[in-house]
Amino acid sequence: MKPEFENIPLVKADTRFEIEFNGHYAFIDYRETTHQIALIHTEAEPELAGTGAAVAVVEKTLNFIEESGKKLLPFCPYVFAYIKKHPEWKRIVDEKFEGYHQL
Repeated sequence: MKPEFENIPLVKADTRFEIEFNGHYAFIDYRETTHQIALIHTEAEPELAGTGAAVAVVEKTLNFIEESGKKLLPFCPYVFAYIKKHPEWKRIVDEKFEGYHQL
């Protein structure tokens, strides 16, 4: 993650994880159960294009999930691709996830 995002807090709202950078948001829609967090869709406002904000919100969210002790269901194609590029994060993906063996 780029240094400018390191000290920005991750906010867990009712339906999304988000970060704010220069008045704009990058976020991930999620659904949560007792043992799992499903990441559905990642988005950054157009003003944040190319800044690394989307990567930052993904990394912060993955850290949150790991610290929570829950398992990840990476339905979001952006998150799925991120984990494929950074296979060390496969450790938090639920082994029952349909695409687990494609990571």
